[in-house]
Amino acid sequence: MIYLHRLSLIILLTFLSFSNTKANLDDIYSEIALAIKSGNATEVAKYFSANVELTILDNEDLYSKAQAQLILKDFFEKYPPKAYKLIHQGSSTEGSKYAIGNYTTTNREFRTYFYIKQSGDKYLSRN
Repeated sequence: MIYLHRLSLIILLTFLSFSNTKANLDDIYSEIALAIKSGNATEVAKYFSANVELTILDNEDLYSKAQAQLILKDFFEKYPPKAYKLIHQGSSTEGSKYAIGNYTTTNREFRTYFYIKQSGDKYLSRN
């Protein structure tokens, strides 16, 4: 039986930036979702900047990009993906954008969240 663990995997992409000004938000959501679906921490970390607020299971902190990548890699190794699906995208009144998804492993399901905010021609996560 698969149990949904709400708030178990939260990726708050703090100071997340994108240098490609042609990328639109839907592409960014899709690219991040594909990286999560493949369990590829290196690809997810391409969207990190210098610092990342990361919550995985009961661990929450502000990490450097390298530390966050290692923590995410460890999570993917312990819980390899079977499936990942974005289930909701939205925005706040402050201009932050977010996406919610379900990350499924062989015997567990995790709810994921990631937040981003546009600042000029770059996308930044909500602080």
